[in-house]
Amino acid sequence: MLNIFTLANGRLFQEEIESLEELSQFQPIWVDLESPTPEEKRWVKQYYGLSIPEDAMDEDIEESARFYAEDNGELHIRSDFLIADDDEPRTVRVAFILNLVNDELKSKGVLFSIHDEDVPVFRLLRMRARRAPGLIEDAKEVLLKLFDADAEYSADTLEGIYDELEKVSTKVLSGDVTDALAGEVLGAIARHEDMNGRIRRNVMDTRRAVSFMMRSKMLNGEQFEEARQILRDIDSLDSHTAFLFDKINFLMDATVGFININQNKIIKIFSVASVALLPPTLIASIYGMNFKFMPELDWSMGYPYALAVMVASALVPMWYFRKRGWLK
Repeated sequence: MLNIFTLANGRLFQEEIESLEELSQFQPIWVDLESPTPEEKRWVKQYYGLSIPEDAMDEDIEESARFYAEDNGELHIRSDFLIADDDEPRTVRVAFILNLVNDELKSKGVLFSIHDEDVPVFRLLRMRARRAPGLIEDAKEVLLKLFDADAEYSADTLEGIYDELEKVSTKVLSGDVTDALAGEVLGAIARHEDMNGRIRRNVMDTRRAVSFMMRSKMLNGEQFEEARQILRDIDSLDSHTAFLFDKINFLMDATVGFININQNKIIKIFSVASVALLPPTLIASIYGMNFKFMPELDWSMGYPYALAVMVASALVPMWYFRKRGWLK
């Protein structure tokens, strides 16, 4: 899918392109390629003179090669964007190519973005740019706003984790944690820990991308200050992710502690039962020995007496355990 975005009266307008002829009718500041076909790549190369690298969206590319500038002035940035899907949270690699010099289009540059699936941050920026005139002025502004929206999206996701962990805390700290509830809680904690780790990695990647833009000296004074504000927002998220890691560890330790308590209760029952049954076992063993005169045969009350003694010997330890509070 090939979408282009143009500026009109300070607003960003989207057009879906289905032919090369349509592409030549607009002067965009942003060209977005979502799962581009070979034909769409050919249109971009033919009209803009831009060859999209084959490894643009490779996941195994060297980290040091994700940010670089070409001799012709093109800036290449490969950044990961978070998709906080409850069923399958993941990150999507997006390749940006910022062409700051484009005499043919007589514009201030064009931003090209290539990715395999739609990204929530992109949808958020499109919605804001349509409603807020003057939000975006050029291609560099589009890239900055994307990173700004990415930091805000990470913050919103962290808020969601806070709310979910509050629900988990209520269940754990209620004190009545069964094994089934403990399994449910551990599953929820594991999901939140995974999401928190993805957010931490995502903001680290965004910080590197924004820092590269600042070091490349392509930003004007106002944009440079905006980039610094984005970095400050990202820095503020670090303390939140660290706090969530600590809270997750606490809840996991508490849940595992309740599981151990439940297991100790079971072991306690077997321990009490085994100790209480030792005296009857001893009496039965003695009565079962081969004496010359066996009580159960030579005495008519032998069996009832043996059974009574065995029951009494079992009840006495149970009474003692109950008195000491070991059966509670």
